[in-house]
Amino acid sequence: MSANRLVESTSPYLLQHAHNPVDWYPWGEEAFARARALDRPIFLSIGYSACHWCHVMAEESFEDPEVAAVLNGRFVPVKVDRQEKPEIDDLYMAAVQALTGRGGWPLSVWITPDLRPFYGGTYFPRDDGRGLPGFLGLLGRMAALWEGRRDEVVAHAAALTESLARRERLPEPAGVPGPEAVREGIEAWGEAFDPVWGGFGPPPKFPQPAVLLLLLRRGDAEARAMAIRTLDALAAGGIRDHGVGGFARYAVDTRWVVPHFEKMLPDNALLSLAFLEAFGATRDARYAHLAAETLDWLDREMSDPAGGFHASEDADVEGVEGGSRTWTPAEVHTVLGPHDGALACAAFGVTPDGHVDGRSVIHRVDTPADLAARSGLAPEALEARLAHLLGRLGEVRATRPRPRRDDTVVACWNGLALSALARASLVLGDPGRLARARRAASFLLAEMVRGSVVLRSWRQGVAGSPGVLEDQAAMGAGFLDLWEADPDTRWLEAAILLAEGLVARFADPSGGACLGAASDRTDLVIRQKPHLDGAHLSGNALAAGLLLGASRLADRPDLGQVARDILVALGPLAAEAPRAVPGLLDVLASFHAPNEGNRPPRLDGIRTRS
Repeated sequence: MSANRLVESTSPYLLQHAHNPVDWYPWGEEAFARARALDRPIFLSIGYSACHWCHVMAEESFEDPEVAAVLNGRFVPVKVDRQEKPEIDDLYMAAVQALTGRGGWPLSVWITPDLRPFYGGTYFPRDDGRGLPGFLGLLGRMAALWEGRRDEVVAHAAALTESLARRERLPEPAGVPGPEAVREGIEAWGEAFDPVWGGFGPPPKFPQPAVLLLLLRRGDAEARAMAIRTLDALAAGGIRDHGVGGFARYAVDTRWVVPHFEKMLPDNALLSLAFLEAFGATRDARYAHLAAETLDWLDREMSDPAGGFHASEDADVEGVEGGSRTWTPAEVHTVLGPHDGALACAAFGVTPDGHVDGRSVIHRVDTPADLAARSGLAPEALEARLAHLLGRLGEVRATRPRPRRDDTVVACWNGLALSALARASLVLGDPGRLARARRAASFLLAEMVRGSVVLRSWRQGVAGSPGVLEDQAAMGAGFLDLWEADPDTRWLEAAILLAEGLVARFADPSGGACLGAASDRTDLVIRQKPHLDGAHLSGNALAAGLLLGASRLADRPDLGQVARDILVALGPLAAEAPRAVPGLLDVLASFHAPNEGNRPPRLDGIRTRS
C-alpha cells in the first residue's frame, strides 16, 4: 500500500498511520489551505502511540478502503499526535467535552476550514454497535450537514467556539489567596478520599501524584496519612508492575488491581517524587525502595541512547491489552512447581477466574496470617522467598513479546524525570542517580534547547517544533532541581534562561496567567491558559513553581512578580474549585512559607538499587 503524507513524520503515532488508505495530512497550513480550496470540513483525529482504542479504531476504520474513500472524498483528514501537539489536543478535547460531557482518545472532531469545531466524540466503531453510532454512517451525516445545511453548521461552530472562549475567562481576581486556601484545599481532597482502598473518587482511578505531593508536603498528619494509604495501595496493586518496576497510567477498578496497562514517563517521574516525599514524612525505607525501583525502571527500560527518556510503553502486546503481564495458575505452576506455585498464586492473587479474560494481574494480596505458617517461613523469610519467586516469573516474562515503546523524547516529561533524578540523588545519597541526571541534562541542553526556547520533542536525532508552556516550565524546573543537587553554574544559568524565555513567549501582556502556547501562534481559534491539574500538572502550576524558585535562587524579583501574577489570576480557583488545582496550591504554600515542604532527609545505610 502506498504511503500518505505522514510517512515524512518522526512521530511513532503518525507513522503508524502512514500506510492507511486515508489521505492523512499533518496539522498545518497545507491541510488548512486544502480545506479552504475544496470548501470541505476537516476531520481531525488525535491520539498517541500507546493508546489501545486508537489502535482499535485504526484497524476497524482507518485501514478500511470504504471508510477511506468517504474521508478522502468529502473531508480533509488530519492526524495529530497529542504528545507532539498537546495544545491542539487540549483545545479540541475541551470542545468534545462540552458537546458530549466526556473525553478520551482517540479524539474525533469535525471542524470548519477556519478550524472551529462543530461535532466530535472519541472512539467510534466502524458500524453501529456497542451503544455508539457507526463511524461510516456518521461521516455521511456530517458531510450531508456541511453540504446541505451549511449556515446552521457554521453558526453552531461559532457559538461553540465562543462558549469555549468564555470558559477560558477566569473569575475576577482579588489578590494572592492566603495560607488558609491551602488548608481548605487539602480538606476538600479529604472529602473525596477512599479510606478503604486509597485514592480519590470512583474508578477509573488515577494515582494523581500532584495531590499526593501536596498532602505530603503541606498537610497535617491526617492529610499525610491519606497520601501514605494511597501509596501503599499503589505499591500493592496491579497498577504497579511487580518484579519489573514502573506504574501503569490508571486502574479500572477501585482496588487498583486491574490497570490500563500503558506506562508513561510523567506518571512514573512524579510518583517517584511522591515516594521520596513519603520517605521524608515517615522515615520508612520501603518508600525509598519504591522510588529507587521506579527510577531503575526508567533508566533500564525508557532511556534513549542519546541521554533522554522515552515517552511511553504501549498497553497492547500483539493486539492484546496487557498480554505479557498476565498469568494463569497453570503458567505459574509450570514455572515454579506445585509447592512454590501454590504459594505464589496465593500471595499474588493469581486465580482460575482471573481479572482480564480469565488471566490474572499480579498484585500483593493482603497476606493471610496462615500463609506464613503454611509456608513454614517467618515473615521476613517469606518476603525474601516471594521476591525470589517474582524474579523467576520475571525471567519467563522476559521471553514473552514486549510491548511497543514510543521512543519520542518529550521535553516536559523529561524535565519531570530530571527533577526526580536530581532529588533522588540528594535523598538516596546515590552518585549514580546524579550521574544519570547530568547525562540527561547535557542531552536536553544540546538537543532540545535553542537559545531560550525549549523544543517540544526529539526522536532519533530529529528535534521537533518549539514547545508549549509546560515544556518550558518543567524543563526549567528540572535544571533548578539539578543545580540544588549539583551546584554547577551551567544548570542555574539554563534554568534562568528558560524562565526568561517563558516570560517572553508565554506571559500574557495584559497580566494574569500564562498562555499555553506561544503568543505568536496563528493556528489556534482560542487562546487557552492551562490551569487545571488532571493526571499531570498544568502548565501554569509548573510555570509558577519555576518562576518562584528561580526568583529566589537567583535574586530575580521580576520573575517572582510573574509567579505572583499567576497566583493572583488563578487565586479564585483555589476557593471555588480547590480539587482542580493541587499543583497551584503547592506553589501557593511555598509562596507563603518558603521554608516549609523542604526536601526529604537523606537515606543513609540502606541499599536502594535493584
